[in-house]
Amino acid sequence: MNAWLVICLIVAGYLFGSIPFGYIVGKFNHIDIRNYGSGNSGTTNAFRTVGRVGGIITFLGDYLKALIPILIMRFCIFDDKPYMHLTILIYGFACVLGHNFPVWLKFKGGKGIAVTAGVCSGLDFLIIPVGIVVFGAIVLITKYVSIGSLILSLIIPAWVIVRLSDDAYYPWLIAVSCLYTVSAFIMHRKNIKRLIKGEENKIGQRVKINNGSENKAE
Repeated sequence: MNAWLVICLIVAGYLFGSIPFGYIVGKFNHIDIRNYGSGNSGTTNAFRTVGRVGGIITFLGDYLKALIPILIMRFCIFDDKPYMHLTILIYGFACVLGHNFPVWLKFKGGKGIAVTAGVCSGLDFLIIPVGIVVFGAIVLITKYVSIGSLILSLIIPAWVIVRLSDDAYYPWLIAVSCLYTVSAFIMHRKNIKRLIKGEENKIGQRVKINNGSENKAE
C-alpha cells in the first residue's frame, strides 16, 4: 500500500463526505438548518428542523456517500488486496472529516455519525444488525441520540479487535478505527457538557421556526 493510494483515498473520501445533504434538504425547505437547533447540518438536526422526511433523506444521503464508494472498493477495486480493510477505514475516516468540515460550507458540517454508520456497514455487513440494536436500545432507554451516537462510535475499534485480528494490517486497523471514536467524542463535546448538566435535548424535541426567527441551541 503506497503513499499515493493513501492520498487518493483521503482526497476522494473528503470530497464525497463534503456533500452537504442536510444543508441541501434544508434549502429545499427554505431554511439553513445550521441556523437552528444544534447549528450543524447532520441527521439529528435535520429531523428537528425539517421533520421526519427531511431527516430520513439526510440520513440516507450521508450514509450512502460513505457506503456506496466503500462497496465499490470492497468488491470491484481492492477485493483481492491484503489491505482492503485498511483502504475502507482510511476512505471512511476522510469521509467523516469531509462531512464534519465541508469546504463548501466554510468547514461547518455535521458530527459524522450517519457517515460512520455507512463505513461500519461497508466494513462488515454483520455490524448492521448489531449497530441497529445497540443504537436503538440506547436511544430508547435514554431518549438521547447523542449517547447512542457515542456508543455507536465505539463499535468500529471493538469490531476490529474482535473480527479482524488476523488481518495483515491489524495494528493500522486499530489505530485508524480509534480515530472514529476520538472524532465522535470531540464533535459531541458540547452534547457531553449538556448531558452532564442535564440540559441535553431528548429525542422527539423539535425546533420552532417562526417568521424566520432563529432558535439556536449550542
